[in-house]
Amino acid sequence: MLKQHRGDAKSDGGYRAGFACFVGRPNAGKSTLTNAIIGQKIAITSSKPQTTRHVIRGVLHRPDGQLVLVDTPGLHRPRTLLGERLNDLVRATWSEVDVIGLCIPADEEIGRGDRFISGELAELKATVLAVVTKTDLVGKEQLAKQLLAVSELADFAEIVPVSAVSGDQVELLVEVMGRYLPPSPQLYPDDMLTDEPEHVLIGELIREAALEGVRDELPHSIAVVVEEIQPEGRLTRIFADLYVERSSQKAIVIGARGARLKEVGTQARAQIEELLGTKVFLDLHVRIAKDWQRDPKQLRKLGF
Repeated sequence: MLKQHRGDAKSDGGYRAGFACFVGRPNAGKSTLTNAIIGQKIAITSSKPQTTRHVIRGVLHRPDGQLVLVDTPGLHRPRTLLGERLNDLVRATWSEVDVIGLCIPADEEIGRGDRFISGELAELKATVLAVVTKTDLVGKEQLAKQLLAVSELADFAEIVPVSAVSGDQVELLVEVMGRYLPPSPQLYPDDMLTDEPEHVLIGELIREAALEGVRDELPHSIAVVVEEIQPEGRLTRIFADLYVERSSQKAIVIGARGARLKEVGTQARAQIEELLGTKVFLDLHVRIAKDWQRDPKQLRKLGF
């Protein structure tokens, strides 16, 4: 029935499809919101800022349209060559999307970062919405104050408060974003949720698991390269290397008698099995790539 409905919407010209992204300073809740909308874990989420490094698209299929979400790193003041490349990636993405949602947390005052980003967005031709995130963390009075402050920040097409964690108003946000997409035929097939190659998603899941245990010690010093994926019937063998910058970091990731690395493997394997729908054998090795965040050759090798 859904297929029939979708066909009708397309044939009478009411079908809309296009690209959208969430932007904001690091940790404004962009990836969590992307995951809540797509309904499957496609963008790495971590309580540590600046964890997203790959542009991951999630495709939301609706009877009257298709919303393609592009996940970008947070724009920040770069301190390394990696930081500069991430910022370039963000700006390139912004220039290609139809709708941008500027995420501003409900529980933090508007700061210089928010002003800087809204100034950058003013130059673009995309429709810009303000998305006030994390509304589950504040009361009604504080939320009302924040909505007023956001309305004074810039001339947004609309302001939508949401909580990705409780799901409050997520559906409304999707409807609002859909209204600003251009009339278009379907862009991706019905069964597609993301166009990222599997090895990138697997690498992100391993990196997320590795970061979770070492939140304070190694903010961004871990890169993951998936060397090989071997499907064997109901089992998938995956071989991956985790790269750190120094031997002291290697010791932290491996942990006492390999306990931490084992934990990383267990956590990542469960997530990867969910993604692939098969049993997974995961072989992880920790390697050192000295100061890779500042070295153009190493950055290229690690996929940046």
